[in-house]
Amino acid sequence: MFRHVLVPTDGSELSGKAVGQAVSFAKEAGARITFYYAKQDFPLSLYGEGALIEPISPEAFAQMMDTKAKEVLDKAVAQAKAAGVQAEAVSTVSDSPYMGIIAAAKAGQCDLIFMASHGRRGLSGMLLGSETQKVLTHSSIPVLVYR
Repeated sequence: MFRHVLVPTDGSELSGKAVGQAVSFAKEAGARITFYYAKQDFPLSLYGEGALIEPISPEAFAQMMDTKAKEVLDKAVAQAKAAGVQAEAVSTVSDSPYMGIIAAAKAGQCDLIFMASHGRRGLSGMLLGSETQKVLTHSSIPVLVYR
């Protein structure tokens, strides 16, 4: 039924568990995986009020984000390949991770987004927001949520 699964990951413990479940799911379904990492854009507030003590250049920040993305994605791809699942990785800079996730799924012609959710509810869910909730409400591609 599903042939190409997008799996957003941020390197967190919950995201790591979702990667493992997505690999198992893809193996059973005979699907391939594209792992996705949304790199944070350079925060302009670093130079404004409340600036960091040791400012970082936009180039250094971008390099830091590239390094983190590569680390997280390489680990996920290795896990998939060890299980015999075809996998690739992609990352983009995105102010809104949910928009990056949806765009990556569309660009990769994925037919499923498999992602983790912290399951925050009530006030904490409202205040912190939920990228998963935003993907669920804005995506035309089916979403499988791992909790």
